[in-house]
Amino acid sequence: MPQLDQIPEIYASQVFWLAIVFALIYFGIGKAMVPKIERTMEDRSARISGDLAAAEAARDAAKAADEAYQAGLDAARAEALRVTAGAKAQAATAAEAKLKAATAADEARLADATRSIAEREQAAIGEIEAATVEAVEAIVARVSGVAVDRASVEQKVKAALAHG
Repeated sequence: MPQLDQIPEIYASQVFWLAIVFALIYFGIGKAMVPKIERTMEDRSARISGDLAAAEAARDAAKAADEAYQAGLDAARAEALRVTAGAKAQAATAAEAKLKAATAADEARLADATRSIAEREQAAIGEIEAATVEAVEAIVARVSGVAVDRASVEQKVKAALAHG
């Protein structure tokens, strides 16, 4: 076979060109492309590290802001409770003052009403006594025909009304 007969003649040149092609590929890829790939990987790693550090810093800042917000809320709640307690105390004081004023007014009206009732009662009793005295005088004068002393009739009517 003639194709196989020529192998020993061209074997050395084939190996030579094979070595040159492998050398070109090795130096082309190994010296030109691999450093670019490594640089890209290092840049990517650095960017990822930077992004992670920035994210962690942002998380810490957010946590600090949240803590400040919670502290502000707690302070606002405490202030609201203080104001509410003050308003309740003020309202209770005002209500107590109004209650005292209303009680005093009611007591004054009650005293006036009691005094008025007592005056009217005395006036009514006086009128009843006068009417009774007149009735007794008229009855005694009509029944017995004798005129009685008004002072003694008043005294007896008062004693009878006092003892019931």
